[in-house]
Amino acid sequence: MGQGVLWKFITGKYRRPREEDRIFMFLDLKGATGIAEKMDSSTFFEMLKDVYMDITVPIIKSLGEIYQYVGDEVVISWPVDRGIKNNNALLCFYRIEKEIAGKKSKYLAKYGVVPTFKAGLHLGKATTGEIGVIKKDIVYSGDVLNTTSRIQAMCNHYNVRILISSALLQMMKLGAKHISIPMGEIALRGKEQKIALNTISVI
Repeated sequence: MGQGVLWKFITGKYRRPREEDRIFMFLDLKGATGIAEKMDSSTFFEMLKDVYMDITVPIIKSLGEIYQYVGDEVVISWPVDRGIKNNNALLCFYRIEKEIAGKKSKYLAKYGVVPTFKAGLHLGKATTGEIGVIKKDIVYSGDVLNTTSRIQAMCNHYNVRILISSALLQMMKLGAKHISIPMGEIALRGKEQKIALNTISVI
């Protein structure tokens, strides 16, 4: 069910929808379509299982909550204070990369490929609440999810591994090893205000 989800159901924390400020990361497996075409569906599924298992510890170490698995994409979320503390939301991406790189030989032996990722990060207000009758779930809704998904999709356009909104980046204190690089702005459908994006260079 995910970290703390059962307790949230028991306590009824989200029985009535509530609005929260949250950070989201949309983490996508790069080139997933091409990888899937080179192996049968069961092998690709096994690889996804391995990837999701291996990235769990870095996510937990970064105080993140796994919200959803959507095919070859994972949505991770943080309350704002946890996400900006020690740059957890940003460093989560690099911890995931390090974890997978450390298991390079395993992935090459089993699947002939080492998974790599692209990610988009943003923050904003999300309405959180319980839905469902036979199958209950706690879900987030709001523009922040659509925006974060769009930010992640722009990684291919800019040919970068990670994009983070300026609104989120301004709340973090980057160390000497991480340098932000402005990448311009994107316009969102139906919105007048543009979103300024940055990528991160690691020295």
